[in-house]
Amino acid sequence: MTKLLEVQGVTKKFGGLVALNDLSFYVEEGEVLGLMGPNGSGKTTIFNTIMGDFPPDSGRILFKGEDITKLPTYHRVRMGIARTYQVPRPLKEVTIFDDVRVSTVSPSIIRCLTGKVTAHDAVIKKILEDVGLSGRFSMYPHELTMGDLRRVELAKALATNPRIVLLDEIFAGLTVAEIEEIDKLLRRKREQEGLDFVVVSHDLKALAPLVDRVVVIDFGQFIAEGPFDQIVNDEKVKEAYFG
Repeated sequence: MTKLLEVQGVTKKFGGLVALNDLSFYVEEGEVLGLMGPNGSGKTTIFNTIMGDFPPDSGRILFKGEDITKLPTYHRVRMGIARTYQVPRPLKEVTIFDDVRVSTVSPSIIRCLTGKVTAHDAVIKKILEDVGLSGRFSMYPHELTMGDLRRVELAKALATNPRIVLLDEIFAGLTVAEIEEIDKLLRRKREQEGLDFVVVSHDLKALAPLVDRVVVIDFGQFIAEGPFDQIVNDEKVKEAYFG
């Protein structure tokens, strides 16, 4: 298999805190990777580093074999990397339709001047329908449930036409029915459009049927990888979670 995304020896420090410590892992093309670890293990930090929000102190990020470590975030998005946030970040003063529309705005001045700024309304409508938000296009964030806000997060990521999506606690705070609906959506996107995902989730029941392989980190370090059933029975993983 071909490696789509690679994290190579990444270290990130915040003052005296080592958030990521020589961390390495990869995502293969056609794979859904689970990223596990206890609270504070560095999962969100590595997502931020992959997206370019936090430049690493050392190490590299590769996408499709290209070193993207020093590229700006918008360039990484344009290449095909998108993410959701653990705490949804909607634009509070606009409808969810316009919020998703903003995600399609080009960073290019030339495209803006030529009018090639956003996707057609039909494309945005289709994305919102795909994530289960039919009939709610004109609603504002404060009118939505947490489940719907997470759907908006996913819609905004999908609107960038990604090749891989980093999902940060996409199932957190959702009902069993909502989890099942999003799980089905992710499976469909993978099967029909070839999307890859990296999924961070503390909901192991939701994570288990979705992922092909799991990487576990603790204190910013790699500690284990393998199939889900193997990982949850790994002694190092049990110690990281339960002491």
